Amino acid sequence: MPVETRSIRASGAVGRFPSVTRGFDDDAEEEQPEEGDAQTENACRRWLRKVCPCCCPKPKDDDITDTLVTGIDELEKEDELDHEKSVTGDSELDELLLKVRAIDLMKSKSGVIRTEHHTNLYQSNNFIIRRGQTFQMWITLSRPFDSSTDKLHLELKTGPLPTVSKGTHVIIPLVEGLEDGRWEAAIVEQDNKRIKLSVNSPPTAVIGRYQLTVETTNSQGQAISTHDPANDIYVLFNPWCEDDTVFMDSEQERQEYVLNQDGHIYYGTENQIGMRTWNYGHFDDGILAACLYVLEKSETPPSGWGDPVNVVRIISAMINSPDDRGVVEGNWSGNYNGGTSPTMWSGSVEILKEYQTNSGTPVKFGQCWVFAGVFTTVLRCLGIPSRTVTNFSSAHDTDVSLTTDVYLDENLDPLAHLNADSIWNFHVWTDCWMARADLPPGNGGWQAVDATPQETSQGTFRCGPASLTAVRNGQVYLKHDCPFVFAEVNSDKIYWQRNIDGTFNQIYSEKKTVGHKISTKAVGSDERRDITHLYKHPEGTEAERIAVESACRYGSKALAYSSPTAEDVSVEVTMDGEGPEMGGDAELNITLRNSSSEKRTILLHGQVAVMYYTGVHKATIRKDVVEIDVLPNEVNVLEWSLEYKDYKDQLIDQAALMLTLSGRVKETQQVLATQFSFRLRTPNLIIKPVGKVVVGEKMAVTISFTNPLPQVLKAVIFHLEGQGLLAARKVIYGDIGSHASVSLTEHFVPTLPGPRKLLASLDCRQLTQVHGVTDITVEENSNAAL
Repeated sequence: MPVETRSIRASGAVGRFPSVTRGFDDDAEEEQPEEGDAQTENACRRWLRKVCPCCCPKPKDDDITDTLVTGIDELEKEDELDHEKSVTGDSELDELLLKVRAIDLMKSKSGVIRTEHHTNLYQSNNFIIRRGQTFQMWITLSRPFDSSTDKLHLELKTGPLPTVSKGTHVIIPLVEGLEDGRWEAAIVEQDNKRIKLSVNSPPTAVIGRYQLTVETTNSQGQAISTHDPANDIYVLFNPWCEDDTVFMDSEQERQEYVLNQDGHIYYGTENQIGMRTWNYGHFDDGILAACLYVLEKSETPPSGWGDPVNVVRIISAMINSPDDRGVVEGNWSGNYNGGTSPTMWSGSVEILKEYQTNSGTPVKFGQCWVFAGVFTTVLRCLGIPSRTVTNFSSAHDTDVSLTTDVYLDENLDPLAHLNADSIWNFHVWTDCWMARADLPPGNGGWQAVDATPQETSQGTFRCGPASLTAVRNGQVYLKHDCPFVFAEVNSDKIYWQRNIDGTFNQIYSEKKTVGHKISTKAVGSDERRDITHLYKHPEGTEAERIAVESACRYGSKALAYSSPTAEDVSVEVTMDGEGPEMGGDAELNITLRNSSSEKRTILLHGQVAVMYYTGVHKATIRKDVVEIDVLPNEVNVLEWSLEYKDYKDQLIDQAALMLTLSGRVKETQQVLATQFSFRLRTPNLIIKPVGKVVVGEKMAVTISFTNPLPQVLKAVIFHLEGQGLLAARKVIYGDIGSHASVSLTEHFVPTLPGPRKLLASLDCRQLTQVHGVTDITVEENSNAAL
């Protein structure tokens, strides 16, 4: 390996000729003045001739030639003599100096080190390790290492300005025995000119890419190995290390939340939960480099990259694009010209690679599940346990009131221009696991983090990490962004009616509307796990009400709550089965219950609107007003339906609709109000592999689909991808006729063995959120070794 040599003989160079060095004898020193005098005389003559050509005429050409040749000959003789002496001296010195010839990090994916560090799944030949754990390396030297006279240490540098005091320039000393919690190295084996080092890193080390050099010193001088990018060391968080703040005790959970590359993302409504498979792909070749590129693009100091709280806040900001040209550009308009429809994405790999390839240009386009899926990929890639989470009936509090406010006019119709708060049918974010030494004890564990740009946190579009324990108990004064997350999962929905003078009175509140069926993929299976209990106490319990009241003391409408009023009439909207299908009529049930002993007359207002899944109103498609008599102690069920022709031209991505009911009981002036979100279910893509599936051999799959709509689907595009099966691929199909069934066959060559998932999605203007997944087991190629 090339080295930079700092020799004690460097001070022996004299004169104007750097190639001439002083020898060890005295004769060379006596010759130096002659050489200097000749050069001085020639220089003086040249200067005088230039200043006064008449006093010092130019010599004849043959005179110049003779003079110069004579001078050169003499100098060359001196050079040769000194050079011989110098070479002899350097040769002797080389034998005495200790130089690094080669470094072997033993970085094979299947090797012991990467297996012990749980980094063997990264499809990269880089040396990837986890902090807080020892690793080994072989160093080949120019001669055998002598511990009595030789000294050696390692140097690691990361970031643009490595600094020892900030942990970005690490000097690793050679010690007799290793101690936990510090950078140290010890020789554990010596084989002639080769030594094997065992190196220890602290569990608080800065994560990232380090440049490695080795410095050797003895009485004859110092040598530093030249940096070789192939020997860069990638240091990650370590959930297997008890002293790392991201330590996770359960091996099953580590397998799921760190090592699993496939996940499920849930969407729809709480009564119609849809599921799509997402390819996190964090072990794909190039993804670790892309994730570190995201950190570098944040232009935050690497000295802070050892703290997972800081790292997740950085990444939360960098996944979205408004502040810092982050990874994904959000788009909820329904118009995705110039980019990719958010429903087309089925994994993070293509997005992260495109972002890095295009030098940090945001990828178009994403919505909440895309932001969350990419966020989870980056966290798992860096070693932070994480999972994608969906909250159904997720509130978006815009004024830090910790309530979701609905404003109505004198006729109980919604005032769209005042209703800034919204309840999204679903919202997807990420949970990550870490200790929280910055919070009171008991707040470690799962933390909510969100990359969807909804509200700013300390001036930047980011959210979290918010302790789930703090959110559940209403401790919204704890950092980071607990008030916003609390409102998403447990805010009360308060209805305000405008008076004639323009003021508003609180007329009704719903305490169980927000935060239902909070879902994530179960550990070790493809089942859905309900984790609502981690975010909130059971609805209506004393503990849940205390948490709400405690939180709202810190909100902007702390005095908004009025004393509860007696209610003897209630309204509820329900849906049969899995709900309506796209292309058909939507049917719901409205149930009115009169628990009093007297008749009640209700004037009921109904309004159905097409909604963005974010809860933002797009268009009202029907309004109804009906007067209903409910007899004493009677339950009255009304059948409500919406025909396809009423909604077909208004639907957008998620096929989301909302029925808003409001009314008043004539006899008691009791106010009734509720909102019910539902979606129109889309068909799945049916994927079937054809024949035997073997690594390195071409295979085929068929993808089948039936158009549910009584209209032609225009410019249909299919999208396929699968970890170890094929890279992301778009297939431009064309038009699909009304109610037509189609099938296409795609070929590809699997690259990795074992159980794999092939993901497919369909996109067109008339129909979105169509996707499918199939499990494929890829066999090893028995001919590979031949």
